Amino acid sequence: MNAATKLGAYVLGLAVVFGGALGVGNAVGEVGPAPAKSEHEATHSASAADSDGGHAEATATAQDDTPGGLQVSENGYTLNPLTTVKPGEPTDFRFTVTGPDGRPVTDYQVEHDKKLHFIVVSRDLGSFQHLHPVQDGDGVWSVKLTLADPGAYRAFADFAPAGGSGLTLGADLLVAGDYAPKPLPRVARTATVDGYAVSLAGDLVPGQASKLTLSVSKDGRPVTDLQPYLGAYGHLVALRAGDLAYLHVHPEESVKAGPEITFYAEVPSGGEYRLFLDFQHDGKVRTADFTARAAGAGAAQPGADGHGH
Repeated sequence: MNAATKLGAYVLGLAVVFGGALGVGNAVGEVGPAPAKSEHEATHSASAADSDGGHAEATATAQDDTPGGLQVSENGYTLNPLTTVKPGEPTDFRFTVTGPDGRPVTDYQVEHDKKLHFIVVSRDLGSFQHLHPVQDGDGVWSVKLTLADPGAYRAFADFAPAGGSGLTLGADLLVAGDYAPKPLPRVARTATVDGYAVSLAGDLVPGQASKLTLSVSKDGRPVTDLQPYLGAYGHLVALRAGDLAYLHVHPEESVKAGPEITFYAEVPSGGEYRLFLDFQHDGKVRTADFTARAAGAGAAQPGADGHGH
């Protein structure tokens, strides 16, 4: 074996060792700062990265940056719808989440008072349902679901398996029939629902946590006796128009039961987003919805009125 062949085999061996170590590191997680590399190790690690590790690092970064809900399968977990839905018919909708072993997951962490949050929206983002299915002993979830109109819908399962990190998986649901998508409701700062008015203060800024404050009033008076819902005085879901990327929104803890509910949302890009606020008052959960625009979209300022359920 000549010198060039020996050197190539040595570098390839390092690439294999480096790739295997990277896989183990990802599985175990970060346990502390990595020790400094010697000059010799740094040189050969760079060679290994040039041959294959650079691609692996780019792939891992891309996965970390991918918003939730765009994938039906992630980190070995897969959302599996088991039921076909007909327009306007109440359906006992069933689905599973299978784990890396291919079996339905049965053990979940409780987050926001539930083991799993199930969101169903139309692809044109005109309809929204936040549901809480029931799980049987075999890991099959079921929930009453009615999709009024034919068309394309997106279902999201938001959960954290026991001992794992939170995930949001998404799957398309197709309802047969004539379908005419509706235009996205225009950007607005206020929404009305069941006699309640909800106003939105704050702006979405790509790449950073944006403070959003929603204020609830009824008959012109601030509502100061909101009731807790999912462990807070409100629950906010944000979806990006176009691909329906599902964004995690974190509520700010508050001892005041309204009228203001504050959240922090981080959007990945400029563009239009749909915001759906669930809040509870007088024993009933209501949903107010907004279209908001993140900086960089280059469009007109929000209008004065809104759209609500």
